[in-house]
Amino acid sequence: MSVPRFTRPKTPASDSPSPYLYVANCGPAVGLSYDTIASVFNTFGEVKGIYAADESGTRVIVSYSEANSAQQALTALNRKSCADLGGRSLHIRYSVIQPNCEAESQQVNEHIPVSLLDSEVNIPGLYLVHDFLSPQEEKELLAAVDERPWISLSKRRVQHYGYEFCYGTRNVDTKLHLGELPSFVSSVLERISLFPGLNSSTSILLDQLTVNEYPPGVGLSPHVDTHSAFEGLIFSLSLAGPCIMEFRRYLDGSWVPDAASSAYTKVENVVNCSNLVRRSLYLPPRSILLLSGEARYAWQHYIPHHKVNHVVDHG
Repeated sequence: MSVPRFTRPKTPASDSPSPYLYVANCGPAVGLSYDTIASVFNTFGEVKGIYAADESGTRVIVSYSEANSAQQALTALNRKSCADLGGRSLHIRYSVIQPNCEAESQQVNEHIPVSLLDSEVNIPGLYLVHDFLSPQEEKELLAAVDERPWISLSKRRVQHYGYEFCYGTRNVDTKLHLGELPSFVSSVLERISLFPGLNSSTSILLDQLTVNEYPPGVGLSPHVDTHSAFEGLIFSLSLAGPCIMEFRRYLDGSWVPDAASSAYTKVENVVNCSNLVRRSLYLPPRSILLLSGEARYAWQHYIPHHKVNHVVDHG
């Protein structure tokens, strides 16, 4: 029996009642087993299952047999400290099961051509620069990173500088500044100011850095980086090895500028899952990727969970 897939809620909890709850600040990564979570939510009715909402280990889906049970649990636990769950304050919203998108499943499993150049993927706002660092610079940068302490997540290790990204809320606390970015990235920051695709009037202020270490076979789930946490430009520097990054967009959705700010509002309708476009790009070691504009806001990006990637250069 396959595990059901749930959409992340996009409206306030009171707008879309269902038997399924999206529960943040709750999961194995914060020391709570699924059995412990189930024992708490079972007090409100029959729980059919507890599922990981994503790969962070800090968000789960609680599936009830009846919507009334979910409503009681949400009323009793949302934004309140729960002693039986280590005193954690849960953030709960309703969720819904994704439609059985057979067409999407077939597309995701199909091999798609891997592009070697940004021009080949044809996504506005996406730029890739090869050999952004020299092999010696890469070696020195990796050594400097390894001298700093790591934070262990469920499948990878991370380091945060400037501001810490909170995986439970998918955002940063702007009131909690960790300090200036480390000196070992100074030369990288200087070089970024000359990045292609940026016009001379573009002001770049980089004040947040996340270092991710991905072991072989560990990937990254499809997502669009939180708008308020990362704003308009996302730079990604690849070190120590290559990877294949994929991009996908639902054509039924749209992205529009927000007149009140410099951000963008993404509007998606994923009911028609067959209307999906995918691109794949090879990121060699020492290359740097820029996501801006449409690439930043309209396309999800992810790293497939593959032990081995096959890339063929037809050039």
